[in-house]
Amino acid sequence: MSASGWRLVLRVPEAAAELFERALQSLGGAIVSDGRDAEGRIPLSAYLQDEPEQPRIMALLAAAAAAGRVPVPGFGIEPLPDIDWVAESERALPPVRAGRFYVHGAHVSGPPPAGSIPILIEASVAFGTGRHESTFGCLLALQDLAKRRSFRRPLDMGCGSGLLAIAMAKLWPAPVLAADLDPESVHMAAENARRNGVASAVRVVASDGYRGAAIAKGGPYDLVVANILAGPLAAMAPGLRRVLAPGGIAVLSGLLSEQEMQVLAPHRSLGLRLRRRIRLGSWSTLVLAG
Repeated sequence: MSASGWRLVLRVPEAAAELFERALQSLGGAIVSDGRDAEGRIPLSAYLQDEPEQPRIMALLAAAAAAGRVPVPGFGIEPLPDIDWVAESERALPPVRAGRFYVHGAHVSGPPPAGSIPILIEASVAFGTGRHESTFGCLLALQDLAKRRSFRRPLDMGCGSGLLAIAMAKLWPAPVLAADLDPESVHMAAENARRNGVASAVRVVASDGYRGAAIAKGGPYDLVVANILAGPLAAMAPGLRRVLAPGGIAVLSGLLSEQEMQVLAPHRSLGLRLRRRIRLGSWSTLVLAG
């Protein structure tokens, strides 16, 4: 039987869902996440044009599971005959409204709502579409900050699709540095900046956290956004403190509400104070001041 596409299905622990989404991005398809099920897991579906190789999938899932310190999930692969797999994935990704931000794929027709800040992120990009509560919370935090002050040197650490770097470039007339460890994310973020007309304002670099030469050279930063996971955020607190300018603001996300103290404790010990928290579902976004 010929197939016009394939679907990879699995369920993962909610706290590590973003890690698995990032891992599956390298397969080149569209990834759709559903709400938490009765067992507290997030169902993920990857819509792929070509049949995926099982050894590669197993390696990707094993790496994500090790990073998240969770068991390797099982998965299933099924053909999708007689359907347009791209159209199916696009229908599953309608535009996202986060305050004034209007995040949409190229498949969305018609002008953006009046007064909105449109950001184009293709439907094939799963992590960083604004759909996840952690990214949504960061967009709301940035919009709130824009009402209060301007920033001259923002940094998006762990930029993924580049959505948050693009949002900052559209909020403030300032050069934005975006960084990610994953080469594919670096390429993706740069391309998305170009598509959104802010390529001249957003510079994307590869960096292992705050240790990269480009990070040190570009600092100190008056605004740092890091939408990662609780464990890495806590471990990277000294690096954040080192590059954050006096009086600077840090927006931290990718953590569950129950993990707030795990992230806050190391930052408070370095002199940062909690200014605001945004809770969406079981996820938290923390706004800290230096």
